[in-house]
Amino acid sequence: MTRTWPENQATDEAALARQFLVFLRKTAVLKVEGLTRAQAAAAPIPTSPKLTALGVLKHLTAVERYWLCIAGAGLDLPSLWEGDPDPSWNLEDDDTPASLIQAYREEWANAEALTKLDPAAMAADGERTVRWILTHVTQETARHVGHLDLLRELADGETGE
Repeated sequence: MTRTWPENQATDEAALARQFLVFLRKTAVLKVEGLTRAQAAAAPIPTSPKLTALGVLKHLTAVERYWLCIAGAGLDLPSLWEGDPDPSWNLEDDDTPASLIQAYREEWANAEALTKLDPAAMAADGERTVRWILTHVTQETARHVGHLDLLRELADGETGE
């Protein structure tokens, strides 16, 4: 997968926002690619027993589904957050790096419905602008990429972007 930095002399705010989201999505995938299932399912931080690389990917998939697809674009898709506490962090026996990377990438395709909308337009939920939702998902993704940085380093010593 090719990952490139967003255009550093961008003049189109909406295009730049989408570029940063794409950059962060690809970074998340690169942090999980190459891990074994055991490494990716490990929860090395005792105070955060659900914080695993696989759990982060599942959660990011749920974030994209809800915010970009349902609240943002109004797509008729089931939420991946049904339940309390948030079940998107829970791992199933058949969750692997490959299967969750694939699910995350498939959600990107669903989310294209929102990224084609005018950023100043109201989102489908009628409470926020498309711009707000894109920015929120970008910050959420960036936050969890930071978690993936740490989890990857603890799993196999790999560091870097």
